[in-house]
Amino acid sequence: MSEKASFSGATCGSWLAFSKSAAPIGICYGRVANNLPSPPSVIDLLKSNNIRYVRLFDADPTTLKSFSGTRINLVIGVPNEILPCLASNPTNASLDWLRSNIFAHVPANQVRYIRVGNEVFLKDQLFTPYVVPAILNLYQALQTLGLTDSIKLSSPQAASVVVNSYPTSSATFDPYIESAIIPLLRYLYECRSPFMVNVYRYFSYVNKGNRVSLDYALFRSDNAVRDGAMEYTNLFDASVDAFVYAMEKAGFPGIPVVVTETGWPTRGGEGASPENALAYNGNVVKRAVNEVGTRRRPRNGVEVYLFDLFDENKKGGEVYEKHFGIYGVDGVRAYNLSFN
Repeated sequence: MSEKASFSGATCGSWLAFSKSAAPIGICYGRVANNLPSPPSVIDLLKSNNIRYVRLFDADPTTLKSFSGTRINLVIGVPNEILPCLASNPTNASLDWLRSNIFAHVPANQVRYIRVGNEVFLKDQLFTPYVVPAILNLYQALQTLGLTDSIKLSSPQAASVVVNSYPTSSATFDPYIESAIIPLLRYLYECRSPFMVNVYRYFSYVNKGNRVSLDYALFRSDNAVRDGAMEYTNLFDASVDAFVYAMEKAGFPGIPVVVTETGWPTRGGEGASPENALAYNGNVVKRAVNEVGTRRRPRNGVEVYLFDLFDENKKGGEVYEKHFGIYGVDGVRAYNLSFN
């Protein structure tokens, strides 16, 4: 931890409502496209579908202003390239950044999380040294504003930061990133923030060939995968529990897991279809609404943000990466998914 700040459960605020109630289900509002509807139209779409939690990938002022006063809870992203500035300057710089980039456009009571970077440790390693220092400066800025109880800080990781995840109980963090992940976990543990992870089980299905069956990925397998006394009937639960086991082995039990991205494409690849997207996302929603946890944490529903609100026609990579949209740009559902 930083020498300039000491954190303990007494000073870092209380846990948000991670258990004992239906887990929040939200949606990611990606904007890597040139054909998206206007922000006011997006707000109308979200409200009409009872979507009350939204992840934004940056702090675009026009987008934030459109959410102001809507009572929609937001996850707001700090882009990776801003981390060096926030990490290297005094806390006042973070305070100024929060005020001018977030709170000037949307009230603090709509901000659930501030996401500090995204998938840095394995995919954007240039920024690794800046993640925790940026979090610490932002935390102190939130402390100055009296917001550390209501707004939590974390940094989403790619699912691949965990290795040896078969069987699930053998999972550990990649030793290559241990020097980076341990300080992050210490902050999350002491300051009562969740571990955030992006979990794409479709990628596991298409990249692992016959080792991951479509039924196991889509929550409809009749054959349980045994792991000691545990049995897993779906890949989602096994994936979330892999992070629980890895954090326990690292000495940080009890940190909630928030899945900040997950979804299934409707076309563009093997197994990509509206029917399979409905099967996957529908089960994720159903489990959260019904407070169904994982095998390791059966009484703790998993907070999840489905990817994506719309198809993003400017995304690179494989064709299917453009086709995760749950709604068309005309507001019509790509498939009959309910958030209730």
